[in-house]
Amino acid sequence: MDTTQLDQQIGDLASTLGDTTRRGIYITVREAVEPVTAGQIAELFDIHANVARHHLDRLVDDGYLQVTRRHSSERRGPGAGRPAKHYEVTEKEISVQFPVRRYDLLTELLARVVKRVAPETAAEVAEEIGREYGRELAAEVGLAKDAGFETAVTAVARVLMGVGFESEVNPSDRLIVTRFCPFGEAASNHPDIVCKLDQGIISGLLESANADGVPIVTPRTGDGDECLTEI
Repeated sequence: MDTTQLDQQIGDLASTLGDTTRRGIYITVREAVEPVTAGQIAELFDIHANVARHHLDRLVDDGYLQVTRRHSSERRGPGAGRPAKHYEVTEKEISVQFPVRRYDLLTELLARVVKRVAPETAAEVAEEIGREYGRELAAEVGLAKDAGFETAVTAVARVLMGVGFESEVNPSDRLIVTRFCPFGEAASNHPDIVCKLDQGIISGLLESANADGVPIVTPRTGDGDECLTEI
């Protein structure tokens, strides 16, 4: 067992991707169709351009992103000027490969424990725990209060991305679309528990932002389906 290498992997992940905003930025760049600029990240995350550049450059320094000066939609020819600095992901792995941790199995078994111990109130308890965690997340990232529904729900989707959800918001339809859930198969096996956790997390985030609305989660029904949260 090479514990030195393992410690180095864990240290790299904690120092680089332990920050919620930076983790969200990395996921955003990874999922983008084209390389992105610091200006685009600053606008999306509602942060100063210098702060966006700091996070992006840190991800570059640690090998998670790389800089490219051109992409397909840039202007070319006379008068085009110097192309802006764009960022795209590298092929660096972001998972610790050894030892294997079966967090998916732990989630599955914990869901079974909750249903066995408190079958009548399991869903209610799960939602309340999720709400408490949502409030903690809001305090951690400094979620702005009284910013208006559209700004608040966009910030909520961004915070969810930072903790492992792949979420996209449609404020006009009061809808959050989640394409990837960090709870894995447990969400499909125990939607009455896990989806109530999701619902509670979003409730806690919205309450912390003083945004009106009650989230209702409709779980996906099969592989490749989307989980929908109507507010």
